[in-house]
Amino acid sequence: MDLTVWRTFVTVCRLGSLSAAATELHHTQSAVSRQIAGLERQLGVALMERHARGVRPTPAGEVFRHHALATLNEADRAVRATREAGDGAFNRPLAVGATPSLAAGIVPEAIRALLQQAGSIRWSLLPGSTAQLHCRVVTGDLDIAVVTDAPPGLPHDPRIERRFLGLDAMVVALPVDHPQAERGPVHMRALADQTWVEDNEGSAALLRQHAARAGVSARIDLTAADLPGKLALVATGHAIALIPGVLTRALRADVTTTPLVDPPTRGIYAITPRRDPHPHAAPLLDHLATAFASVCAAQVDCRPTESDTHRSPGHRTLAAGTECP
Repeated sequence: MDLTVWRTFVTVCRLGSLSAAATELHHTQSAVSRQIAGLERQLGVALMERHARGVRPTPAGEVFRHHALATLNEADRAVRATREAGDGAFNRPLAVGATPSLAAGIVPEAIRALLQQAGSIRWSLLPGSTAQLHCRVVTGDLDIAVVTDAPPGLPHDPRIERRFLGLDAMVVALPVDHPQAERGPVHMRALADQTWVEDNEGSAALLRQHAARAGVSARIDLTAADLPGKLALVATGHAIALIPGVLTRALRADVTTTPLVDPPTRGIYAITPRRDPHPHAAPLLDHLATAFASVCAAQVDCRPTESDTHRSPGHRTLAAGTECP
């Protein structure tokens, strides 16, 4: 099959419009329609369906889109690698992924240390969830990702190498004028009457588990779209929040933190593909370990303790059915 047609299909899926895809690809709309129709004939199944505002993939089309995107990304990598090899010099950009809290915390610090050591390197940083980043490492989109084992967990996958960086103790984010601000470790029972805000189910699960151990429940009455939105609600006094300890040094000025008694923790890992490793991934791993140790030096149980650096005491396995193909 011609990968040009695959690119057309993926573009139509992304834009949700034949005409918009035609404009982006510098084709006519009829040419795009013919390509999609020809692809459907080859596969023997309908890939697109119309709706009130354009088109969308059918269930079969969504399956094909997922695999087509991975194939196209790998094809692009093959072209880049071949051209770089022809130039006689390795110049592949270092593609780094991280969960939002780690992208705001230790990862930029580690990349700065790498650049100081290795000089000019082309690199990029992509935030995402652990599950998303794991899949992108497997498909070759990322050379390294920094992830966590917070619910729903980190999968065991023979296609990737995993290095345990340590345990990150969660802390409570508060507005600076909150009565509990900077008062030292606080027991969960003292926060039982508070309104909490969460931006992801993993953090919410850790909060509920910690509250249950303390014999109380957490009132998660507010939901934020992302981490900045979560911190904005804290700063303006609408709620308090459970956040990773690695974020403490990167918080906005109108938000402070207090530690919890016997805090919930999450394991922090760096994952890399077993095949075709980037030459700068290994030194970045070392800088990540140094950066994490520096940031969490004041936390309890934050240092790596595993002899094999593959599994933490709190390691969680990703729920069945959510692993990458």
